[in-house]
Amino acid sequence: MSAPKKVVVFDYGFGNIRSAERALARVGADVEITRDFDTAMNADGLLVPGVGAFSACMDGLRAARGEWIIGRRLSGGRPVMGICVGMQILFARGIEHGVETEGLDEWPGTVGPLKAPVVPHMGWNTVEAPAGSELFAGLDPDARFYFVHSYAVHDWDLEVTNPAIRAPQVTWATHGERFVAAVENSALWATQFHPEKSGDAGAQLLTNWIGTL
Repeated sequence: MSAPKKVVVFDYGFGNIRSAERALARVGADVEITRDFDTAMNADGLLVPGVGAFSACMDGLRAARGEWIIGRRLSGGRPVMGICVGMQILFARGIEHGVETEGLDEWPGTVGPLKAPVVPHMGWNTVEAPAGSELFAGLDPDARFYFVHSYAVHDWDLEVTNPAIRAPQVTWATHGERFVAAVENSALWATQFHPEKSGDAGAQLLTNWIGTL
């Protein structure tokens, strides 16, 4: 029997790290919460949570050298998964209250206010996953996931023209308007919703991620 996969929940001061730890342990991962550079670099998977303001999360990430760790891991094909604001900061920029903050720019795009009758978008919602998604494998198309956010990415601008490179798979959801709910892009996966708070559906999704490590 193979040893459990080592997953680090990156502790940079933002995110539901304890609930993420419990959810990952539930699906069989060997989980550690840390901001230690070497531990984060050497883990099989790195989970980057995020709650709160885009700018504050970016400040906390940089203070913990998180942007360097994420970049180095991805350059070596080492898996990283972002959740909620941990997904948003992977895009080029975020705009909150008219203030623009530079993100990690792993993907082009802007995180902006969600235009909907009720904001924040808080509660359960379905998603539109693409055919062949590994992240949503084994999940019912009507599965619901737990969202809590007031900002989102509304457009996907990354085009892949090289036929030898697999294009990112983008999952969408709708709350007032359509927005990016998840992305699968080689070693970098991310969700706007909280799999760690999404019951059995979230557990299956995390199991799918662990299976790729």
